[in-house]
Amino acid sequence: MSVVSLQVDCLSAHVALVGRAQAGDQEALGLLFTRFRPVVLSIILRRVRDSDDAEELAQDVFVKMIEKIDQLRQPEAFPGWIKQIAIRLTQNFQRRRVLLLEQDELLGQAEGHEDSPLHCALAGERQSSVRDGLGRLREMDREALEAFYLDGKSILEIADQLEAPVGTIKRRLHVARQRLAGEVQELAAV
Repeated sequence: MSVVSLQVDCLSAHVALVGRAQAGDQEALGLLFTRFRPVVLSIILRRVRDSDDAEELAQDVFVKMIEKIDQLRQPEAFPGWIKQIAIRLTQNFQRRRVLLLEQDELLGQAEGHEDSPLHCALAGERQSSVRDGLGRLREMDREALEAFYLDGKSILEIADQLEAPVGTIKRRLHVARQRLAGEVQELAAV
């Protein structure tokens, strides 16, 4: 058997499994998991270099696969599609980890220095202004800002959650940030 015919057979098997999985066949989902788990783990491990985190992320990739497989229009694109899910979730994980490390570092610095009562009062006032400003925004704007900044979701995840195109979410975040800045300035002027 030639390499080309072996690749065609493999592609045909993936296409058939994806079709069965899209029809709700649990066994097909399990077979896709078994066949693509090594590839997904490899992609993730190259980026995070921690086997526990990689295992957890791989599980997340396959949960996302189960949730979204019915949206895959071209079953032959499954290998690239699952790899993209692995890359995107890994990037989101890394971004969140960097943010958490930065927050820990800032907290460590804050604990190391005694802040003046004035500094603490001003920081609390800023936080209160932002919370109040968020409360004054339209629901769409508030949802987008909270999902991105507080929940740490990617633009793609927000687009999926709100069932809107990525471009719309980017624009919504841009406009919502401007509106929030206006609300905070307005509250400060009062």
